[in-house]
Amino acid sequence: MVENDLNLTLGQFLRARRQRLSPEECGLPTQGRRRTPGLRREEVAQLAHIGTSWYTSLEQDRDVNPSMEVLDSLATALQLTNDERRYLHMLAKPIESREEKNQRVSVGIERMVGALDPNPTVVLGRCWDLLIWNKAAELVFNLPMFSNKLVNCNNWLRRFLTDPSLIANNEDWEVKAKVMISRFRADYAHYPNEARFKELIEEFMQISELFRETWPLHDVRNTTNCYKHWSDPRIGEMEFEYVMLQQSLDPELKIMIYTASTATASRLQELLGTSRQEE
Repeated sequence: MVENDLNLTLGQFLRARRQRLSPEECGLPTQGRRRTPGLRREEVAQLAHIGTSWYTSLEQDRDVNPSMEVLDSLATALQLTNDERRYLHMLAKPIESREEKNQRVSVGIERMVGALDPNPTVVLGRCWDLLIWNKAAELVFNLPMFSNKLVNCNNWLRRFLTDPSLIANNEDWEVKAKVMISRFRADYAHYPNEARFKELIEEFMQISELFRETWPLHDVRNTTNCYKHWSDPRIGEMEFEYVMLQQSLDPELKIMIYTASTATASRLQELLGTSRQEE
């Protein structure tokens, strides 16, 4: 089961999206009792204006080469979101496998991250492993003190799935976790052959029931800037505007900046000052 869920195939995604739609949602008449949920293959083919045998070949991952027009027709027929439409094209036209490499953060980015206190800032690698963070992130996300010598640091998704404090302090933790899983899947599509991604997925399948339930749904979503709010017993109510930045020369690095509201920034600055005095 886990091995199958590690594969990124066009057929798996098409089946998952087909099974979530009903004939009524697509303006089709219901014909007899259905043994399985969702649309039938011939109904998707009808909506996309392609042959049933051609669509079946796509779902069975046969060696076919759908055009962009066919993919767009399928995206419309399956009522895909913009993120799902991009994902569909990526699965149909996979990029060449990239060579794995150790990711490093430049001195300039390291200084920038530190200078952004009291706004929590975290830099992630392509597989969401934490690479660098500032003092405010240590405080807000209960991270260890950053050190260039730190090895095997935690993974951002692993922390959110398993950290008891994050689960307890987020009333809508499950909703947020599902969104993060869908973003993780979207990033995985860029590196379908990378061993680190497969290793993490296997691990999350073992340690998280929510991940086991959510991953096979093939939900995908790309990162967007947004407002974030949560409470922590150590800090109180916190409000942030979240922005995720990527460099054009190194898009694999994700720079996540949580710009604090005036009240939150003032509280964090005070706590950071106290923490430095105690060191």
